Amino acid sequence: MEDILSSLTTYGYIILFLYSFGGGMLAIIAAGVLSYAGKMDLTTSIVVAAFANVIGSSFLFYMGRYNKKALMPYIKDHRRKLALSHILMKKYGDKIIFLQKFIYGLKTLVPMTIGLTKYPQTKFHIINTISAILWAVILGIGSYKIGDILMRIANYFSENTMLAPLILLSIIGIIWFYFQYATKKKN
Repeated sequence: MEDILSSLTTYGYIILFLYSFGGGMLAIIAAGVLSYAGKMDLTTSIVVAAFANVIGSSFLFYMGRYNKKALMPYIKDHRRKLALSHILMKKYGDKIIFLQKFIYGLKTLVPMTIGLTKYPQTKFHIINTISAILWAVILGIGSYKIGDILMRIANYFSENTMLAPLILLSIIGIIWFYFQYATKKKN
């Protein structure tokens, strides 16, 4: 465990940037816990995660906006999920830009879907930047505040190694079944 902590301390901000670029919540939560443990700086972690998340979502927005033809073969199998994110955009409006940051599986599709529409770029970037900052602050400070509990949970799972994969597979299965149900054709 100490080797992992020292490695994360050395490369933590780079890992945090790369993982947050893709919208990953786990990295900012881990950075909050490591900040609690004194291995990272919380403010720097929040800034790095927010900055990377803004860039990542903007990249996906521009992929949808300017590379539709090149993007279509890759998202062909996810048309129903794209339609779901488009419906969510119509239903929740601008709030979906904030909400998608917390929903696994939609973090990449929503900015791309918004890019496929005629949604104003400036409006997207303003809402996306505010949302990314709030996302990083909420998760960073939240994980810092409950750092002791999260460290105890991590220690428990390191002692009971078979439990963590079972829980992870269960969560992935629930998410998969939800998307199968939500994107299922209605007769």
